Amino acid sequence: MAPTVRLYNAWVEAHQEWGPGLHEDGFGLLPSDEVNSPAGFAAWVARLTDEADPAKPNDAGHVYRWIVEGDRVLGGIALRYEFNGAVPPMGHLGYGIRPSARRRGLATWALGRMLDEARGFGLEQLLIMCAADNIASAKTIEHHGGVLEGMRDTACGPARGYWVKL
Repeated sequence: MAPTVRLYNAWVEAHQEWGPGLHEDGFGLLPSDEVNSPAGFAAWVARLTDEADPAKPNDAGHVYRWIVEGDRVLGGIALRYEFNGAVPPMGHLGYGIRPSARRRGLATWALGRMLDEARGFGLEQLLIMCAADNIASAKTIEHHGGVLEGMRDTACGPARGYWVKL
């Protein structure tokens, strides 16, 4: 589902379970986002909504989806693409599943859905990266046809880079 302020408390609960860090890539959360107050959270959701609006003038396209079960936020996934065809620094896709919801196939399911959305934008291939030591994420990407390009140095440390043909 698209980000919504209706799930503020559920998102805060998921965020607290994760703890601080960059492992919430699928949420499009920036260090400058203040999400601990209802007003800050609403501003963040508004930014995500604006970035995903194809009618707004942007340099890049973004699609954000939350993985929700009932009223629990279980994870997030983001599609990032540059209109000039360049590859975003952290790849085209980022996702994360909260620790208590892992090992249920949610990342595999969400990635499949987002690949379908990427096809709808006419993208031909995507670079998906995961931390070098994240074997579960590597298996998820490989499940969807990801071909390992190799290791890359990123701002978040060493990462595996996989190309997925659409």
